[in-house]
Amino acid sequence: MNISKVAVIGAGLMGSGIALVAAMSGFEVALRDVDQSVLDKAMAMAKKALDRAAEKGKLSTEQAEAALGRLTPCTDLKEALAGAQYVIEAVPERLELKKQVFAELDRLAEPEAILATNTSELSIASIAAATSTPERVIGTHWFFPPQIMKLIEVVKGGQTSPATLETTLRFCTDLGKETVVCADAQGFITSRAISVLIAECLRIHQEGIASIEDIDKAMRLGFNHPIGPFQLVDMSGVDVVFHALEGLSQEYGERFNPTQEMAKLVEGKNLGRKTGKGFYDYGGK
Repeated sequence: MNISKVAVIGAGLMGSGIALVAAMSGFEVALRDVDQSVLDKAMAMAKKALDRAAEKGKLSTEQAEAALGRLTPCTDLKEALAGAQYVIEAVPERLELKKQVFAELDRLAEPEAILATNTSELSIASIAAATSTPERVIGTHWFFPPQIMKLIEVVKGGQTSPATLETTLRFCTDLGKETVVCADAQGFITSRAISVLIAECLRIHQEGIASIEDIDKAMRLGFNHPIGPFQLVDMSGVDVVFHALEGLSQEYGERFNPTQEMAKLVEGKNLGRKTGKGFYDYGGK
């Protein structure tokens, strides 16, 4: 399948970043969200990122303007999906919400369009079960920020067709990304591995062995990680990581259990950078 138009469903930080990557790679992109103010913010961020790239000489002014011109915001789902050969869902990481979205995508998207879910740990089979065409459903786990991170973790559902996988891998290459492929097991490769580290670092702090700052410093300097685990949680969203740990603990056992300190942050809506405070205080949004 030749892909010329991409639809991205959800214009939050991940969705808007994915849409920008696709537009910069030469694809026509429809960015859909139910909230016009979210779309307005996404478009403003896209323009700012493209202007910055032009200023640094990474793009010409003409290329930046052309990329922005390929990015079309809309609130109407049917309009966004019209003519799109590849659809990427990027709504919040809640299984029931994703299943609702995929039922709509199955009904409204072009019959041959591939339906990809951007999820870090949810079951592809469960999401695909909301459709009548599970063979065209696949997982594409992007990393934040999408414009910078090179990896896309591609996850095959039990009924994902070889053609869907092949087209997805080629599409990711056209986006300038590297890929790994894994089977549909909760947490996949990356989320399962990093979650063990995060859960253990949470316990190290809870047991009073070291401060948050020193644990982060140890991970950065001892293992050459770009940021520490608590900084990573704040960047990803304390609530997002908390719910991911809960899901993994149900699947694999108590080694993934989040701590009470983390639960209190979520309860108090101190969710990291997006709220201005998490494990660290960022002085407002």
